[in-house]
Amino acid sequence: MRRAALALLMITAATSPAIGQIVPPQNSKPQPTPKVDRIPPARDVAYPGTIQLTVDASDVTRAIFRVHEQVPVTGPGDLVLLYPQWLPGNHSPSGQINKVAGFRATAGGRELNWTRDSLDVYGFHVAVPEGVSAIDVDFQYLSPTAGNQGRVVATPDMASIEWIANSMYPAGYFVRDIPVQASVIVPTGWKVATALRPAAETGNRIDYPVTSYEILMDSPLIAGAHYRRFPLSPDVSLDVIADTEAELAAKPEQIAAHRRLVEQAVKAFGAQHYDHYDFLLTISDELGGEGLEHHRSSEDGTDRGYFTNWDERLRDRNLLPHEFSHSWDGKFRRGADLWTPDYRTKMEDSLLWVYEGQTQFWGYVLGARSGMLSKQDTLDAIASVAAGYSTGTPGRSWRALVDTTNDPIIAQRAPAPWGSWQRAEDYYSEGQLIWIDVDRIIREQSGGKRSIDDFARAFFGVRDRDYGELTYTFDDVVRTLNAVQPYDWRSYLQHRVYDIAPRAPLEGITKGGYRLVFTSEPTKWIKMAEAQRKFSDFTYSGGFAVAPDGHVASVLWGGPAYAAGLTIGSQVMAVNGRTFDPDALKEAIKAANGTTAPVALLIKQDDVFRTVNVDWHGGLRYPRLVKAGTGRGTLDALLTPR
Repeated sequence: MRRAALALLMITAATSPAIGQIVPPQNSKPQPTPKVDRIPPARDVAYPGTIQLTVDASDVTRAIFRVHEQVPVTGPGDLVLLYPQWLPGNHSPSGQINKVAGFRATAGGRELNWTRDSLDVYGFHVAVPEGVSAIDVDFQYLSPTAGNQGRVVATPDMASIEWIANSMYPAGYFVRDIPVQASVIVPTGWKVATALRPAAETGNRIDYPVTSYEILMDSPLIAGAHYRRFPLSPDVSLDVIADTEAELAAKPEQIAAHRRLVEQAVKAFGAQHYDHYDFLLTISDELGGEGLEHHRSSEDGTDRGYFTNWDERLRDRNLLPHEFSHSWDGKFRRGADLWTPDYRTKMEDSLLWVYEGQTQFWGYVLGARSGMLSKQDTLDAIASVAAGYSTGTPGRSWRALVDTTNDPIIAQRAPAPWGSWQRAEDYYSEGQLIWIDVDRIIREQSGGKRSIDDFARAFFGVRDRDYGELTYTFDDVVRTLNAVQPYDWRSYLQHRVYDIAPRAPLEGITKGGYRLVFTSEPTKWIKMAEAQRKFSDFTYSGGFAVAPDGHVASVLWGGPAYAAGLTIGSQVMAVNGRTFDPDALKEAIKAANGTTAPVALLIKQDDVFRTVNVDWHGGLRYPRLVKAGTGRGTLDALLTPR
């Protein structure tokens, strides 16, 4: 017995794990199922036939768009129809497949079987039987009926009709190779504006000539009961649809500013990348706002007051200069890794600091040159940008600017709890600061003989009237800059864009003839921003912003409010023991200036009340630019009309 027990002990010791060793459980361990992509890749070959597409947008009361397509086919088998996923201008997979319903496919009145692709939910497989030369596809686009569902695109008075949300296309082809003849149906009496030109009109149905699916997707419509068209040049028009006739009452001097915008843009870029161009402007408190670029048009949506409250709507007047600039920057010249042959291929956004950053730059520059904004308002706007990136982005200590170009894909503009630390799409406005400095360097290095206008003409001003796409790389940007003015542009851009840069690129301002300062009175630009966004901005006066009802809109990471424990979503109920209102908070911050007493805020967060003490004693602070020295600096020269 002792010998048997000893043998058993030896066997047990040999097969037992050592002390501390993890014993894996005897669980099942599957292997992954192979993932087979059943959708054919895009090829640069002609599609065999012309798609007939009709969008019935007449049911604006229920905001339902009814789509019918007749799609030619070459024989039996699996036809894959794709709903657009990766959207130009959005730089992300933001196609609204969740709003597509009622899909059915027929041939000669007979129902056809279809299945959604198991890997790509934007793909629909339709079983085409023998003897069929075309299939009919019907579905509805159920557009949002409230703002919490997405952008509202249909009201009883107007609609924003995007073909890219109301169509599907056959997989396996570059979209530029797919011919489409499109038609739209709108409510009786409505007018329609678009870069497309009608082939025929019958009642409330408009037929457009055959074009490529790519150009069609780039040519949205606006429609409504209250419409006015303002010619701005032989090639450019401002098409306006509004909630009411009163909102269309533009003064001659306002339209003159828009005409100068067109003149200044053509002078800056030296070419036009459209045969004609339409600003598609909607003025509405009901339709969702918009700013989306296209080659031959732009979707521009503002609240009421664009014309009728002109002096108070400074920020709205930056919209059209920005979107117009995109016809050159972003639509014609496009980052090579961003351009895709269809709307399924993934985009790479690494060059958005050119696409959006330089467009943000040109939007402000052309706004000032044209008089859409005064020079002073433009300087005040630049001051707000400079302050935000010099003191309001602690996240630059860990995240390079180029990494923010991934944000359209990462975040898709969802609200962020700690935006100043996470960073967001900073390639827009920090990119703007970089291009201001690029202009300064070119002017200084050339002794004032050249400027960024020379770069614009060399880079964007080629191939006049070409509204295809001419792609570029980082090397192309560097090469063009060096041709305009020799300099170590590669190292400069590497440091500013691709390296972690703890300091904001303010040299275009500080060496361009101005200083960034903070004063106790806000500029008009800041006042208008607070009024439109409906919050009081204390970013530089304690590190937070608050809505009229006390809800905290933002908190600066590492700032005094952050240190006190303030968070976004909490609500300020009282200030120093008295009921909250924005003016009382301003007075409390002013009273704490130069003292040691904190500003005491009673906070409600969920169902918990607590008091936070904001240890800020610098009073109210708002950014502005002041002249440094005498004479005209490079920033003055940049904003001067051509």
